[in-house]
Amino acid sequence: MALAAVLPPVFTLIALTFGLLFWMGATRRDAIAKGETRLKDIALGQSAWPQRQTQIGRAFQNQLELPVLFYVLVGLAIVTQKADLLFVCLSWAFVLARLVHAYVHVTDNHVLRRFQAYVAGVFVLMAMWAIFALRIVGDF
Repeated sequence: MALAAVLPPVFTLIALTFGLLFWMGATRRDAIAKGETRLKDIALGQSAWPQRQTQIGRAFQNQLELPVLFYVLVGLAIVTQKADLLFVCLSWAFVLARLVHAYVHVTDNHVLRRFQAYVAGVFVLMAMWAIFALRIVGDF
């Protein structure tokens, strides 16, 4: 399958990550400017940020955890030429689950809904890895 079909889910997830990064930076800057947080209280990574900044920060950090396995898989699928229509559809399903997870995280932060979105992404990614492994090992 052409890179033009394989890479848009990756670019979407990267855009989400950068979007959350810049949003987190802006809200943290504002918290310091308003005196809600003091630099000495967060100098060593302490969690002294107000709730809103913590929510956005955790949503950002989550994009640096599970998605790493997605990025690795996409790279391997491209190199081995195992990225087909099913792979692209599952990639979009994973990215959709990540978008929902991030949205819940930065809005009402309903833990059960957030967990459901997370688990959906985990299962999609596990399926992607299983299918990829079968195709590599068994030429499936």
